[in-house]
Parts: sequence; C-alpha cells; structure tokens
Amino acid sequence: MRKLKNSELGRKSIDQYRNSEKLPLIIVLDNVRSQGNVGSVFRTADAFLVEAVYLCGITATPPHREIQKTALGATESVSWKYFRTTSEAVEELRLQGSEIIGVEQAEGSTPLDMIRVDKKKRYALVFGHEINGVAQEIIDQCDHVIEIPQFGTKHSFNIAVSAGIVLWEISKNLTPLLGCARSFPSPGGEGLEKS
Repeated sequence: MRKLKNSELGRKSIDQYRNSEKLPLIIVLDNVRSQGNVGSVFRTADAFLVEAVYLCGITATPPHREIQKTALGATESVSWKYFRTTSEAVEELRLQGSEIIGVEQAEGSTPLDMIRVDKKKRYALVFGHEINGVAQEIIDQCDHVIEIPQFGTKHSFNIAVSAGIVLWEISKNLTPLLGCARSFPSPGGEGLEKS
C-alpha cells in the first residue's frame, strides 16, 4: 500500500467546490467560544460538502487568525452566515423548510447510530457551547435531538470531534456513494424511527 500524494487526491478548486452539489445540511454553532473549534468545523464541513455554517451569538466569524489555523482555507469554500442569536438562525431555517436537529445529551434523544434521514429533506444540525452544550431554549425549538453514544468516564466530546462523528453518520445516509437514504418522521410525529 502506498500513501497518496496531494496531487493524486482529486481536490476541488474553490470554484469547483462552490459549484458542487451540497448535502442538504446546515451546521449551526450555538455560542461556540473556541475559534479553533469553529475553524475545525469549517474544515469538516468542507470535507462533507455541507451547504453552510451558521455562526450564532458569541461564535467568532471569519476572517480571524485563530479560525484560519484550523480551517486551512475552508472559510473560503464553505458558505457561512452570522446571527445575533441562535433562535434567529433556527427561525430562518424553519422558513427554508429545514428540520432542526440538536446534538446533545437529553431526555428522549435518539442514539446517533439509530437515526434515519431522508435525501428529499433539508436538515440543520445544532452544536453547542463547549461547557454548556446546546442551550435549553434551542433544544425546545428542535424537531429532534440526537446523541452520540459514549461509554467512558467523561461523556463529552470536543465539539469539532462531535461534528466529525455526526457528519460522517448523516452523510452516509444522504450521499448516494456512501449509503442508502433513510427518513425521519415528519415534525410533530412520534419521534425518530429506529432501525
């Protein structure tokens, strides 16, 4: 087995990226304080062809040196928008027809490995503050809450790690090359379908 050279990776140019079909998915950062985490989320969003990143509240916005350290230019390829509050972002996403999914440890949450998504729908994934998580008022506005199963003593991941894990699982179901389509029930239904 031979490690591939950068020239063999088939990387898109920024223009090619912008013109590529995106996952019907927006990442919402609810008051994320670490600029390094923000940059890492941009880089992960780029890797999975996410439609956009919404930055809310105290979440820093590009251009910023600390964001750029981990984003490695992904703030140039991935669309982003700033909102004064996360509630304003959620309201806009609802008007666009997105289902809002909080990523949080909560009563009634669905384990990540049991979610079902539908390629015909649009989704927004809300990731929260490094200490406080997704604010309860935002959890109250979510259609679903998903949780990454954990088995150790900490029961917490860095937000950038959480974003990578969740985006991989979601993209397997939204991208034809990675997996088959599945579906959430309609908002107001009986909760997430289980596999």
